[in-house]
Amino acid sequence: MKYFIGITPPDDYKEKIVAFRDLWSSNRLNDVVEPHITVKAQGGLTVDLHWLESVRQTCSLMPSFQLSLSEPGSFGSAVTFLSVETSNIIELHRYLVKAISPSQELLDRYFEMDKYHPHLTLGQTYWGLNETEIEEMKLLIKGIGCFLVYVMAD
Repeated sequence: MKYFIGITPPDDYKEKIVAFRDLWSSNRLNDVVEPHITVKAQGGLTVDLHWLESVRQTCSLMPSFQLSLSEPGSFGSAVTFLSVETSNIIELHRYLVKAISPSQELLDRYFEMDKYHPHLTLGQTYWGLNETEIEEMKLLIKGIGCFLVYVMAD
């Protein structure tokens, strides 16, 4: 089993994101995972769950914060996403990475610390879209406008 730590948007925004993703019948992302912003990727989050108490303690020390989803972006032609606006999520990410202490190899594999780019994925080629659909999705979300989401990181 693979674990990650993420923030999910409130249900009303989650429904809008799911509906947007479903505009493309080839997009299987909703079948795999609910809309979320990854705060800490899989690296170091092992099946034995020895890391879980450190995560709880780290999160309890972090004050609540707001974030917003803004401009669409992409990772090459393989992933389209909404950007996340707040520095607090980067701070939380760094605290969690330090609490879990994954190897440098895992940090590199999962694009953590300085390589971390908070985002909410809308679609990716790995889950069924082709490169043209990725670009289409990016253009359409720009035309619709972006979702504003407020969440608590408790």
